[in-house]
Amino acid sequence: MKHASGNFIIIMDADLSHHVSGACFSHSQKEGDYDLVSGTRYRGNGGVYGWDLRRKLIRLYKKKVLESLVEQCVSKGYVFQMEMIVRARQLNYTIGEVPISFVDRVYGESKLGGNEIVSYAKGLLMLFATT
Repeated sequence: MKHASGNFIIIMDADLSHHVSGACFSHSQKEGDYDLVSGTRYRGNGGVYGWDLRRKLIRLYKKKVLESLVEQCVSKGYVFQMEMIVRARQLNYTIGEVPISFVDRVYGESKLGGNEIVSYAKGLLMLFATT
């Protein structure tokens, strides 16, 4: 984040399984002046294609909001993304959503295995028990 020169930062997986352009996020952010915009497969024409339980969301953050959230988050691993949203809601940041489509990756394999899924579930329980 220190090296980002703009006012916004997009966080996403690098496996190219997210079919969305940054323009969708930018447009949504400008319309609602949201503090963060989350990609979701549950709204509009978003969806899942060849997807299993291991896919994640992508999000655009105002840089200052992301810096603030990262300072407060304690989770490691995949549950970190969920904690970011929970903390954003606690701090009354505005959140927009953009429909996105997921397709199963064409190349490579997910690094999300059984241990990571158990760790994610434990992290969620801890997050909701302490917030």
